[in-house]
Amino acid sequence: MQALVTGATSGMGLEYCRQLAQRGHDIIMVSNQADLLSSLPHEIAQQHGVRVVGHYADLAAPDAAQSLYDWCQAEGFEVEILINNAGMFFFHELTPYYYRRADAMATLHMLTPMRLSLLFGEEMKRRRRGYIINVSSLAAQLQVPGITIYSATKAYLKSFSKALYFEMRQYGVGVTTVMPGAIATGLYNLKPSLMALAVRIGIIRTPQWLVRRALRGMFRRRRVVRPGALNYLLPLLIGILPKHIETCLWCKFGASKEKD
Repeated sequence: MQALVTGATSGMGLEYCRQLAQRGHDIIMVSNQADLLSSLPHEIAQQHGVRVVGHYADLAAPDAAQSLYDWCQAEGFEVEILINNAGMFFFHELTPYYYRRADAMATLHMLTPMRLSLLFGEEMKRRRRGYIINVSSLAAQLQVPGITIYSATKAYLKSFSKALYFEMRQYGVGVTTVMPGAIATGLYNLKPSLMALAVRIGIIRTPQWLVRRALRGMFRRRRVVRPGALNYLLPLLIGILPKHIETCLWCKFGASKEKD
């Protein structure tokens, strides 16, 4: 069974590759980090005795999904597990300077996983088997300043995936929406000391912890995997926070003082 993982050379994506390889699945690692693609596939293949292929792609490009699908078809790959994991993050007040990054995020988090789910999903429907994971986020439930685009795109992916679950179920294809909270990856650009402290006290979880639960839910064909108490408590706490306090906190600590 071949698994395709996007954002595969770091963080959760790399951990998906390792744990799927450990289960005996061949892996297609898709990433925009060419230097890591030159070494990691060989490393994982040697360690687990499976076939691992690396493929460079900028999944924020408008035609990225079709190009990746066409390449897999040309190579004769039969993708039975699709992990739409690639993502990006920035925390900032929206200004014209961030328009290009916002457009890239919208494509990466919404259009590309949607199109990959449909393209590879059609193949899975014909075979009457397959699994899709779309990695959303706890942020999909948080309408807070600073992550305006991030939370909106993750909310789209959550809504799309939860509905697609029902459409694909009758064909024997599982669609699982994974909604992690904060995970110890390079996405947030935290200092190593702060990251280690956050992991130690349980505010941030490790990729290993998250991926174990995500794959277990995927193989059980669960509709949503939302691990950790924080996923349930934080949206409630923010929901009851008075809006004037939220505005004051943003103005004091988050809002840009630059004139754009």
